[in-house]
Amino acid sequence: MLSNLCSKISPLTQRRIQHFKANRRGFWSLWIFSVIFIFTLFAEFIANDKPLMVSFDDELYYPVFKSYSETTFGGEFEAEANYKDPYVSELIQKKGWMLWPPLRYSYNTINYNLHQPAPSSPSRENLLGTDDQGRDVLARLIYGFRLSVLFGLTLTLFSSIIGVVAGAVQGYFGGVIDITFQRVIEIWSGLPVLFLLIILGSLVEPNFWWLISLMLLFSWMSLVNVVRAEFLRARNFDYVKAARALGLPTPLIMFRHVLPNAMVATLTYIPFILNGSITTLTSLDFLGFGLPPGSPSLGEMLAQGKNNLYAPWLSLTSFTVVAFLLTLLVFIGEAIRDAFDPRKTN
Repeated sequence: MLSNLCSKISPLTQRRIQHFKANRRGFWSLWIFSVIFIFTLFAEFIANDKPLMVSFDDELYYPVFKSYSETTFGGEFEAEANYKDPYVSELIQKKGWMLWPPLRYSYNTINYNLHQPAPSSPSRENLLGTDDQGRDVLARLIYGFRLSVLFGLTLTLFSSIIGVVAGAVQGYFGGVIDITFQRVIEIWSGLPVLFLLIILGSLVEPNFWWLISLMLLFSWMSLVNVVRAEFLRARNFDYVKAARALGLPTPLIMFRHVLPNAMVATLTYIPFILNGSITTLTSLDFLGFGLPPGSPSLGEMLAQGKNNLYAPWLSLTSFTVVAFLLTLLVFIGEAIRDAFDPRKTN
C-alpha cells in the first residue's frame, strides 16, 4: 500500500519531500513538534485531578468524562466528589480502586499541602514547582502548550483562507479592484495592531473565539501580497486564456487552475504565520489583555516569572518552553521554504 501511495506522488512532490528531509534540522523539528503536540492533545489523560477510572462496588465510573457527586461513593455531599480528599479516597478504596493519570494535577488545581509558601520550588510532588497561586507548573505547561498551538493553528487557518481569497480577487481581476484593495490594505496595515488589540480586548472580557476574531482583523493580510503576485503573473498564461475561451466560470478558473500554482509560495509562509500568531497571543497574555484569568497560558506564566523574580523556576521554565516552541516552528518553516525553492526542485 505504501509503495502504491508513493507511486501516485508526482516526481516534483517527491523531490520536494526529499529536499525537506535533507534539511535535518527542519525534519527533526517537525517530528519533535508533532510528538509534543499530539502528547498535549491528551492533556486530560496525562495531567488531571480526577481519576481516569474508578471501580466502586463492582461498578466502573469515568470521572474524566463525567462528574459524579460524593454521595455516589457513599459520601455526605451532593457536590462533585473531590477524589484527592482523604475522606473520599478512603470511601472508594474500601470497595474498589482508582486509576490515576501520571500527573495528579490539572491546570487549575491548587496544592493546599505545600511545605513552603507559594510559589514553591520544584519537588517530587510538583516536578517544576508551583506558581504564586499554588498550581502545578508542569500541568499548566502541558495545557498551555496545547492551547497556544491550537489557537495559532485556528488563527492561521482562517487568516490564510481570507488572505488567499483577497489576494486571488486582487490579482485575477486587477485594475480598479486591485488598486482599491491595495490602498485599503496599506491603510489597514499601518494601524498599530498591538495597541488596537489591547484597546479592543479591554472593552469586553476576551475568550478564545473573541481573541481569534480580533486578531483575524489584522492577520489576514500576511498572504495577500504573495497570492496577488502569483495571480497577476498567471492570469495571462495560455491555459488560463484557453479556459476563458471555453467558457469556464471565473471562480472555477481562479480556484482550480490558478490557485494551485499560488499555493506553492503560500505554503512556505504558513509556519511563520503560525509562529507570529502564537507570539501575539503570548504577548497579550503577558500584558494581561489575552485569555481570561486562570486560563493555562504561556504568556501568563511569563508574567508570573517577571512578578516573582525570587522564584527563578517560573521564568526559566516558561521562557524555555516558549523559545523552544518558536524555534521549532522557525526551523520547520525554513525546511519548507527550501523544499519549495524552484532552484532546488527543477
